[in-house]
Amino acid sequence: MDVRRFFVTAAPGTADLLAAELAEAGGVDLREGRAGVHCSGALEVAYRACLWSRVGLRVLWPVAEFPAGDADALYHGTHGFDWSAHLGPDDTLAVEVSADPGTLHTRYAAQRVKDAVVDQFREATGRRPSVDVVQPAVRIHARIDRAVATLSIDLSGESLHRRGYRARQVAAPLKENLAAAILLRAGWPAIAAGGGALVDPLCGSGTLPIEAALMAGDAAPGLLRQYFGFNRWRGHDAACWQRLRHEAEQRRTHGRLAPGRIHGFDLDAGAIRIALENAERAGLKGSVSFRRCALADLPDAPASRGLLVANPPYGERLGQAEELRGLYETLGRRLREGYAGWQAAVFTGNPPLGRALGIEARRSHRMFNGPIECRLLRLDVRPERFISPREPGRPPRFDEAAARARPGAQMFANRLAKNLRELGAWARRERVSCFRLYDADMPEYAFAIDLYRSDPDGHGGSWLYVQEYAPPRSVAAERSRARREEALSVLHEVTGVAPEAIFMRMRRQQKGASQYGKLAERGEFEVVEENGLRFLVNFTDYLDTGLFLDHRILRRRIRELAPGKRFLNLFGYTGTATVYAAAGAAARTLTLDLSRTYLDWARRNLEINGLQGPAHALERADCVEWLAGDDARRFDLVFLDPPTFSTSKSMERTLDVQRDHVALIHGALRRLAPGGLLIFSTNLRRFSLDRDALGRLVAEDWTRATLPKDYSRSPRMRSVYALWRPGERGDHG
Repeated sequence: MDVRRFFVTAAPGTADLLAAELAEAGGVDLREGRAGVHCSGALEVAYRACLWSRVGLRVLWPVAEFPAGDADALYHGTHGFDWSAHLGPDDTLAVEVSADPGTLHTRYAAQRVKDAVVDQFREATGRRPSVDVVQPAVRIHARIDRAVATLSIDLSGESLHRRGYRARQVAAPLKENLAAAILLRAGWPAIAAGGGALVDPLCGSGTLPIEAALMAGDAAPGLLRQYFGFNRWRGHDAACWQRLRHEAEQRRTHGRLAPGRIHGFDLDAGAIRIALENAERAGLKGSVSFRRCALADLPDAPASRGLLVANPPYGERLGQAEELRGLYETLGRRLREGYAGWQAAVFTGNPPLGRALGIEARRSHRMFNGPIECRLLRLDVRPERFISPREPGRPPRFDEAAARARPGAQMFANRLAKNLRELGAWARRERVSCFRLYDADMPEYAFAIDLYRSDPDGHGGSWLYVQEYAPPRSVAAERSRARREEALSVLHEVTGVAPEAIFMRMRRQQKGASQYGKLAERGEFEVVEENGLRFLVNFTDYLDTGLFLDHRILRRRIRELAPGKRFLNLFGYTGTATVYAAAGAAARTLTLDLSRTYLDWARRNLEINGLQGPAHALERADCVEWLAGDDARRFDLVFLDPPTFSTSKSMERTLDVQRDHVALIHGALRRLAPGGLLIFSTNLRRFSLDRDALGRLVAEDWTRATLPKDYSRSPRMRSVYALWRPGERGDHG
């Protein structure tokens, strides 16, 4: 019996679940890694993984290992291995390579491996295998790690998440392996074994209910697949595979799922039709119920115990975090009203919204949906776990008198009062209405505090916008809470701003989601003044207020450059730069953003300044896609201020401003008229402009020249560059 060490890949955060599956399949000497699990076992164990693993992705059976410090060594090592035991000259093959960063380019390495294999057959027989990247007879996987190459037969052939039941799918479907991992983490197998039911109120194409039914019915997820990577592999043990398939078919027959236990609901009738089709293809017709239903009308629990599992949207694309807080609140309300005594599992890429459920999570698991870091919130739906979500944007309640009496509160108050004296005098001289009052001046009090006023003289309203920087894991939660209370306890006394006009946010690094995500739906706007212009700000509904105060000088410079110019505002957000350009007598302006909400906000900002009209166009567009297109319009002044990190629907990968800024700049330059100026800005703190990749383009650093006094404590928080073609500087200031 050929026992060897093999590797099964898995999504990040699921290796422990995969290890349990492999142990059940008979694997031994298991070792979890970041990308999967190393396992020892016979070929039968690998076959069982292909047939039964719900969270695994690929099963890699190693056949050769050798030093491969460069492409030539990779070729010679591959060529020196006898491939006739695995495929013939009339078969097909495909090659995939994974390598450590900074080593061989994977596409070139794959080409060299393929060349070595086909050259061996051509030299021996005069014929050579052909390439089939879809369903080859043998798929070879090469892993290059520390100058050592491991060549494996990919027994799965294609990713195991492709079960074979998905005929059609909705937008942004949940992959089957991730759905299975969610159900395993949530304890569904034990709930199902105890006779419990399952409800998915936002089921989409039905992946979670279908995977739950396959688990409850003891159905092997690989039974429906017609293709595996070993089907035409010369090392295939057909008798072993047929025995395992027969065993799996018998187990499924004995474990048929009784109807009425698993339910999926969705408002989209098209999604329900797709879910029904998928369930029928999975052999679950009549066993799983799918019905069109709005979340607010979700029926009460169909049994006394069970699991409600949901994958609500989390606004992973620019401008698509619309009305999410209301959705989470509705889901939490239906849980509290109709599912007492149940378990719940909510999978979200926007963890702060979990608070809106109104149920304290007993456990949170870190998982990934593609590149997006997510959390699986596990809830006990019991009254003692229910919480009252605080009003959006308001600081949490606490004993203010006790916090104010602590020494730290007085230290913080002294620093805040000093800043207010110095910056307040500066603001009055410069006629600045809104400014940053405090920015983590004392590291243990990690807040950014902005003072907003209706006008420079303070005759109207005043508001404080407090952003707490998420503490590192080394800081105990209790200590972090105490410092927060000490700071909040003195804000009203020092600044004179009414307690009801103090708003608070937790500031975290955004991963995968838009940095402008919507958090609430109150729609309360205030009007503030900046450089003689008026702007709408919102303190409750969004991660930002709609007015980036650190751009104050930059906006003023745009107004100075704008007379007679055609102005383009990319990733326009609330259109504040457009208002300045229009106020500076720009000939015309165009503001692009994907979000209807922000375009409407921009329209209102123009209107309250009397600047509306056909000369100032607002268009909804994915800016990345638009820049890659062929729009013929040209502009004399372009402002490019992309988010630091988000997902663009025009790209299969995420938008990363450090990685992608050169492509964005070149795209914007194609829209620039001769003699035009491009202003590029980013708030990525460690941004580095790739001047070599920009070629002969002139790039002048405006960062210091446009940094306001109130942001001088954080000079690295933003970068600004003016760019133009050589010999076309023009009147750029």
